Amino acid sequence: MKDGVRIAVVGTGAIAQLTHIPVLSKLRGASLVALCDNDGAKARALADRFGVPDVFTDFEELLDSDELDAVVIATPNHLHEPHVLSALRQKLHVLCERPLALSPRGVERCLAAAQRAERVLAVGHNHRFRTDVQALDQFIRNSELGQVTSIRAGSLQVRRNADGWRNRRAESGGGVFLEQGFPLLDLALWLADQPAPVRVSANMRRGRGAGAVEDTMQVFLECENGLVFIMDLSWSHVGDEDRWWFEVHATRGSARLSPLRVTKELNGRAVDVSPSGAASRESPFLQSYRAEIAHFLAMIRGEVAYEPPAEQVMVQRIVDAVYKAADDGKEIRF
Repeated sequence: MKDGVRIAVVGTGAIAQLTHIPVLSKLRGASLVALCDNDGAKARALADRFGVPDVFTDFEELLDSDELDAVVIATPNHLHEPHVLSALRQKLHVLCERPLALSPRGVERCLAAAQRAERVLAVGHNHRFRTDVQALDQFIRNSELGQVTSIRAGSLQVRRNADGWRNRRAESGGGVFLEQGFPLLDLALWLADQPAPVRVSANMRRGRGAGAVEDTMQVFLECENGLVFIMDLSWSHVGDEDRWWFEVHATRGSARLSPLRVTKELNGRAVDVSPSGAASRESPFLQSYRAEIAHFLAMIRGEVAYEPPAEQVMVQRIVDAVYKAADDGKEIRF
């Protein structure tokens, strides 16, 4: 790895074009050596634009290359598990976009394969790496806000492209909940130190046809430490703008993201204790991916401890329970 971790990006859709490729093409300690996509013309155009030396249209052919240390998997959701397993069989480190698999058993297979291969397996939960989230995490872990009692989050999108694999359940695994709610769920559980779920109820509106996905979802999740997580999602919102929110409520304070605002009870009064500092010229979105990829590379180099993403088994169990609760119209208990 004299010239940095040699890495390929598999799947050159929107997220790879916006984050993985531009970040890796400039990130110190990384050498972006190849792109892989079944649309060869698109991959070649991106490779030329970012100075990537090689392009593949066949994933297995890419894996046969001796010039790789790691891959970023940014393919449609149903391909994540098979692509992760194939890469690990070739002894490659893997950063996979969420979700790691479309079932708890699939996540377990990926974790076991990474252990056998003795390679790093990471899941792309970029929200964890946002600077505002990192600051909020310190407030929570230092018990400055008291006990977290509820987290309320949501994402409302005014319009949604009706085409593409994200609208086919066999390929996506779900609609707005899997696309927008999954990262919010993971963030809530991570900030709350992975509390065990107790019960969940949900309501959704799904399109017509056996393969349709939901365009709205409301979720209520209770955990055994008393934490309640409430979420509202839509990608068919009728309004003048998109909305995204994430709020933490605790016994001695509260906080919200975008921008970070923290209120703490001091001497019987609510005081704004939001951290201040120079605003970054980089968007929180791109900054979070840059930090996520840098952390992945640091784990590969042994500069930070590697922690297998074992918590993703429980996250996927909750995802399955949310869909079952919405389908059956009944509360699900764990």
